[in-house]
Amino acid sequence: MSFELREHTADVAVEATGETLPETFENAAAGFSAAHCESIPEDGERFSLAVEAESTEALLFDYLDDLVYQRDVRAVLPVDHRVSIDADGRRLEASARGVPFGAIDAREIKAVTYSEMALEETPAGWRAYVVFDV
Repeated sequence: MSFELREHTADVAVEATGETLPETFENAAAGFSAAHCESIPEDGERFSLAVEAESTEALLFDYLDDLVYQRDVRAVLPVDHRVSIDADGRRLEASARGVPFGAIDAREIKAVTYSEMALEETPAGWRAYVVFDV
């Protein structure tokens, strides 16, 4: 996993990298999970989701936003993310393991923001920067 949590005024940011676009999305989602709590237990069942957007950057935003939705509806923290992205970078299929809230002591992440959001291809692969409202 390659992500770092960054302090961002009253919010928290995740900077994630990966050799591939799906790996970068997985690492950004892992940062989202890590922003909730320090340790993650091994329990929980996998669930699937699919997201479609008008651009690759919007796909990252919508994917993370859907993880917030899944978290709230299922009352679980999504972890252990797996992502596949179609060739044009506008549709993904993903899965995550949902750790029940009762098994963790989590801080609340309210939402994903477009504030300072970046998704760019680099010589080493991809880099994402996302700010979460806490």
